[in-house]
Amino acid sequence: MNSIAERYRRFARVEAAGRSPLYETLAKHVAGTQHALTFLSRLPRDRQQPNLLFAALRHVCGTPMSITEFDEALGEHAQAIAEVMVTRTTQTNEPGRCAAFLPSLCQMQGPLALIEVGASAGLCLLPDAYGYDWERQQLAPPSQFGAIAPVFHCHASENAPLPLQHPEIVWRAGLDLNPLDLSNHEDVAWLENLIWPEHHERFARLRAAVQVARKNRPRVVAGDLRQDLSGLIAEAPSDATVVVFHTAVLSYIADQNDRDAFARSMIDTGVVWLSNESPGVFPEFAEKAGPIRENMFLLNINGQPVAWTGPHGQELQWL
Repeated sequence: MNSIAERYRRFARVEAAGRSPLYETLAKHVAGTQHALTFLSRLPRDRQQPNLLFAALRHVCGTPMSITEFDEALGEHAQAIAEVMVTRTTQTNEPGRCAAFLPSLCQMQGPLALIEVGASAGLCLLPDAYGYDWERQQLAPPSQFGAIAPVFHCHASENAPLPLQHPEIVWRAGLDLNPLDLSNHEDVAWLENLIWPEHHERFARLRAAVQVARKNRPRVVAGDLRQDLSGLIAEAPSDATVVVFHTAVLSYIADQNDRDAFARSMIDTGVVWLSNESPGVFPEFAEKAGPIRENMFLLNINGQPVAWTGPHGQELQWL
C-alpha cells in the first residue's frame, strides 16, 4: 500500500496544489489513512487513481466538504463507490482543449475529416461550433450556435498562429472504449463529477458544450485504438484531409512499447496525427521540445513538437 500512498501524496503535491484545495486535502488524507488505502488496495491497479476515487465518491454521495464527510461517505458507501470505479473511467471530456489545438487545425489544408481517439462523449469533435478568446484575438461562435455555445479562454503566446475563422470540417467521428451518451443522465452526471469542485468555469462551459453537442450529435463508436482505428480512418472521405487527434489518452496505455507502436502506425498511415499528451508519453518527441514544462501537455503533429498546452486548454505556448 506504500505505492498507493505515494501516488496520492504526489497527486496532492504536483496536481492538486494550487488548483483544488479540497482534492489536495483529501489526497493527503487518503495517503495517511489505513482504511482508505485498504479500500484502494482491493481494486485493480488501474482503478486506484485519485481522480477516479474522488469523482466516484462524488457521483455516489455528493461532494464531501471535509475529511469527516469523506470518511463517512467511504465507510457507508464503499461497495457502491467501488462499483463505479471498476465500471467507469476518467473520461474527462474537457471541451476547452479545443482552444489549444484549433490553431493547428486551421493550418491544415481543408476540408478536414476529424477522428478523435478517446473521444468520451465527443465534445472535442465540435471545435467549429465553439467560440474562442486568446486574449489578443477572439473568434466568435458560428451564428447557429452563438446563443448557447461556450467561449473558451486561452492564454496564447505571441508567436502562436491564431486563426481568424473556423476550419471547414466535413466529417467527424470518435473512438472510445466506452462512449458516453449525452442523452443519458448518469453519463452526463459522470462528466460533471469529473470536473474538480472549485472549477466552476469549467463546469459551466461543459454544460454549455453538452447543449451544443445535443443539437449536433457527434458520432462516437466503441472500439480500441490498437485494433479499431484503421477501420474508422478508412471510412473518412477520400477528398478530405484526415486528422487523427487525442488528448490525455495514451497515458492509459501503460506499456511504452505499445505507445511507440501506435506512434509508428500513425506516422505510417499518412493521416495528419495530432497528439496532445503529457511529455512522458512519447519521450522521443519530448526530447525535441527543449526543457520540460511542468504540468503542461506537449502538442505534436506527426511526431514533431509544435506547442506546450495547458491540460484544460487554458494555455498555448507555441514553440
